[in-house]
Amino acid sequence: MSRETIAMTSPNELLLQPTAYDPQDFDETTRKLLRATVEWFESRGKDRLLSDYHEKVFYSDFLDFAAEEGLFATFLTPTRDAVGDPDKRWDTSRIAALSEILGFYGLNYWYPWQVTILGLGPVWQSENEPARARAAASLEAGGVAAFGLSEKEHGADVYSTDMVLAPDGDGGYLASGSKYYIGNGNCANTVSVFGRVNGVEGADQYVFFYADFEHPAFSVVKNIVPAQMYVAEFSLDNYPVAAHDILHTGEAAFSAALNTVNIGKFNLCFGGIGMSTHAFYETITHAHNRILFGNPVTNFPHVRREFVDAYARLLAMRLFSDRAVDYFRSASEDDRRYLLFNPVTKMKVTTEAQKVIGLLSDIAAAKGFEKDSYLAVAKMDVDGLPKLEGTVAVNLALIAKFMPAYLFAPENFPEIPTRRDGADDEFLFRQGPARGLSKVRFGDWRAVYARSADIPNVALFVSQAESLVTLLAEAAPDAAQQVDLDFGLAITELFTLVVYGQLILEQAEILGRDSGLATGDILDQIFDVLVRDFSAAAVELHGKPSASVPQQRLALAAIRRPEFAAERFENVWQHVVGLSGAYAMNGGSHNV
Repeated sequence: MSRETIAMTSPNELLLQPTAYDPQDFDETTRKLLRATVEWFESRGKDRLLSDYHEKVFYSDFLDFAAEEGLFATFLTPTRDAVGDPDKRWDTSRIAALSEILGFYGLNYWYPWQVTILGLGPVWQSENEPARARAAASLEAGGVAAFGLSEKEHGADVYSTDMVLAPDGDGGYLASGSKYYIGNGNCANTVSVFGRVNGVEGADQYVFFYADFEHPAFSVVKNIVPAQMYVAEFSLDNYPVAAHDILHTGEAAFSAALNTVNIGKFNLCFGGIGMSTHAFYETITHAHNRILFGNPVTNFPHVRREFVDAYARLLAMRLFSDRAVDYFRSASEDDRRYLLFNPVTKMKVTTEAQKVIGLLSDIAAAKGFEKDSYLAVAKMDVDGLPKLEGTVAVNLALIAKFMPAYLFAPENFPEIPTRRDGADDEFLFRQGPARGLSKVRFGDWRAVYARSADIPNVALFVSQAESLVTLLAEAAPDAAQQVDLDFGLAITELFTLVVYGQLILEQAEILGRDSGLATGDILDQIFDVLVRDFSAAAVELHGKPSASVPQQRLALAAIRRPEFAAERFENVWQHVVGLSGAYAMNGGSHNV
């Protein structure tokens, strides 16, 4: 699809609405599977969804449904391994759509899908054809996958792995060790395991190999979390690893680990969007129909403010993430901008989900603790998203590597089109070595912002972004500050907001500012939030112990008060209140 304006009549059309869900921009097979997933959850109902959650019932029925429909096999088998099936491909746009649906109904259903994506990453990056065929056959049979990277004592510190492979004297190895925090570790026939070869030094020691939970040398120790999901500790005791089980060796194994995380962590943002959307429907319907002191709760000014803030944040999450899909799918050896936008989706969108759920929780108050409330589930689970596939700090440190090229060395790039076409995103599995991030180049961010300079809060935000550029040019971090992670993360928070705003504006252009979805009012309200967030981050930087006097002065100079317009706020509020009663999951008295 070319980058053309997509007509929509209301910003509320951006939000997943299960009872009217029919994604017209996908092919018929994709639409059928996405609708079938929605219908499966809706037919089970809210009572069952919540009771299974609170009783920690393992989601075997969901895995059975996915197997019967061929859901994972269709969406997660690359064309290369599809044996001619035209419906199978690795298509980030439809993977994102399913991630949102599963997040909408709960993190416990999103999770086995997510860790299957991670478990398949090293396989689809491998040239081991027997292993690839084995994984494809397992998916076709309804199987799931697991990513055996983390360990109890070392986390995801791959350099320190205690999964050791000893030569067996017959050309193969015997693997022994344990892994921790491994989703699907209790039921995955495809387990990609990271380890090292005993007696080998340097990068050559590392290896990724294929394992199966049903092998007698594979032991599931326990579920380490008190939840529906199974996050396993498993151990291998002289697990035989033959040549046909080896996926990667040496530096390629290390790169496969990092590139797999690049692929998998993108889905976190859509899980958070789905969860936040469901919680929003429930909360606005409850609050608008609840009478306190003779008035609807939504008549109170502070409640309206919190709803409008949550709504603006949710739309921003959606706009940014949808546009990031296009960069992800258009990636190539010559255009690796997705490597910046990817950690921003992971770090920024998931923390925005926390803020949205927090605002809704403030409004719902005691209702948000009740066992028949979806919001209670969302409150419990949303904090997990920013901590999966690298913490916020880890992703901020990664984002910082791109800051000089992004802010100071823009280059010309062809327009990235909207990508909802049925292509196989095969480049994701040949990303190459996980290095050279500082060499990635970007288009001109100022040009994107300039096209929306007529919107008051966009203009204010641009002045803040220029303040960051001034700070880095006139009071650049010294040698000590450059190794001070706490100080560096504070600056990177400011930079992340600039990147976030760029893709929000790009997607708004695609949707059309006259469409009702991305009108000046909506964008102005979104950037009202971003101006305040930038100011808060500037205050945080000002307070850092190592900040110099010039840096403190320049940080304070970046603070702005957003432009408030009563008419704009009221227009946005009407969109918010229009969601009252728009959706309630099947489930009788639990609906409101």
